[in-house]
Amino acid sequence: MVLLIAIGLFSCNDKKAPDVSGIKVTLSVNRFEQDFFAIDTNNIMASLQQLSNKYPRFLGDFLYNIMELPGISDTSLQTQALLKKFIADYRPVKDSADNVFKNFGDIEKEVKKGLQFVKYYFPTYKTPPQVITYIGPMEGYSDVITRDALAVGLQLHMGNNYSLYKSNIGQSVFPNYISRRFTPDYIAVNCMKNIINDIAPEKSGSRPLIEQMVEKGKRLYVLDKILPFTDDTLKTGYTAQQLKGCYSNEGGIWNYFLTNNLLFNIDPANIKSYMEEAPNTPELGEASPGAIGIFTGWQIVKKYMGKNPDLSLNELLNTDPKKIFEESKYRPG
Repeated sequence: MVLLIAIGLFSCNDKKAPDVSGIKVTLSVNRFEQDFFAIDTNNIMASLQQLSNKYPRFLGDFLYNIMELPGISDTSLQTQALLKKFIADYRPVKDSADNVFKNFGDIEKEVKKGLQFVKYYFPTYKTPPQVITYIGPMEGYSDVITRDALAVGLQLHMGNNYSLYKSNIGQSVFPNYISRRFTPDYIAVNCMKNIINDIAPEKSGSRPLIEQMVEKGKRLYVLDKILPFTDDTLKTGYTAQQLKGCYSNEGGIWNYFLTNNLLFNIDPANIKSYMEEAPNTPELGEASPGAIGIFTGWQIVKKYMGKNPDLSLNELLNTDPKKIFEESKYRPG
């Protein structure tokens, strides 16, 4: 058993990165929540028609996918009542978001810089031309990529001490180990994760743990390249102490996977604790992060790319994870 004990902070925001300042990226920010919460609740259908003129694609995504409402017509009084109730119930969230996100400029700059790196590494990819902020159900979607936008659910970025997250209802949906990441700092990270998954959708199906680890590691490696100045804690979702502990105990973590014959295990019940959200990995100690397999997969991909420096990120995303593992010769000390 490995006990992850760490002190101090760990961040890696001084990496060398290509100059992308000359790469042209068009990006606008549209505050959908401002327009949505301003609609006339006594005349919802006419107000929605006006919204559809400004948000011809996103309004449908919001109503039917994010809000999960049935189809709307002039006779859908129940649906209109649901919208009216949502606006009333979430008005305090919107008011808080107005304060937290009074100035969205710094986040816009970070997202735009990330898109410049996306264009540098994936020149044929059509980057979304806009960020659309919205407020949706607390238990629903947060940051998603739509047909023409990076949509950001502000209700899950209000700051980790936001009162609603700390309430009994909030904790029942999002315990502290999840809600501690509900900060504005994660917006650009989540946007770039969604773009990576858009470039290379994850394949479904049962896979051995080692292949799952490497597949996630590939995406984290790419994320590291397109957000080179963002702290690794934000990209991994680990705390600084957890990430420091992972590096300090890298060899012990790998040895744990080996001695327990986990690498080629395909039983979800046996391997989910190494790949899914959790307060920690119980077998590795209370100070360890959940989803610790992603860290190991990331290190394997780093080792592989060190041996293949001319491989493009697009080629990496399309390389068989089994091949990456075997050729990396990953053997941490």
